[in-house]
This record gives sequence, structure tokens and C-alpha cells, in this order.
Amino acid sequence: MSGINKSQLVLDHLNRYGQIDSWTAIEKFRATRLSSIIFVLKSKGYDIESKWKKTSEGNRFVKYILIRSKKWAKKKIGK
Repeated sequence: MSGINKSQLVLDHLNRYGQIDSWTAIEKFRATRLSSIIFVLKSKGYDIESKWKKTSEGNRFVKYILIRSKKWAKKKIGK
């Protein structure tokens, strides 16, 4: 993971799998502030949706879903 920041790792994961949650970010990237990373990515033009989910035990968490990448948004605007 050296050389690549956590925001880039999360973005790569979103581009590959389309979604991420806090537990995945912690396990894979040791990223404990996923909501902050998502905020930064949104401010850079990525369209990311937040969906509340509930576990079978009743615990709530947020799943972040990549709607459109920044490249796609630029292509559509340029048409």
C-alpha cells in the first residue's frame, strides 16, 4: 500500500466493485474514516450515493455506491 493514499485505494475499489462500506474499508485498507474519504471524492466530482443498510442483528451501516466516475461525467458534459 505504500505510495498510494487511502482515497485512491477506496476510489480504485469503487471503480472495480461499484460499492464499499466501512468494514470493507477497514479490513482492506485500514481506512477508518471512510465518510471523510467519500466526502473528498464527491467534492472532486465523483457521483457517490449513500444507502443505509441494516444487519440481521439490527445494526445500521452505510454502503457507498459509485453512480458515475469523474471521467464519465466529463464525457457527458463534453458532448
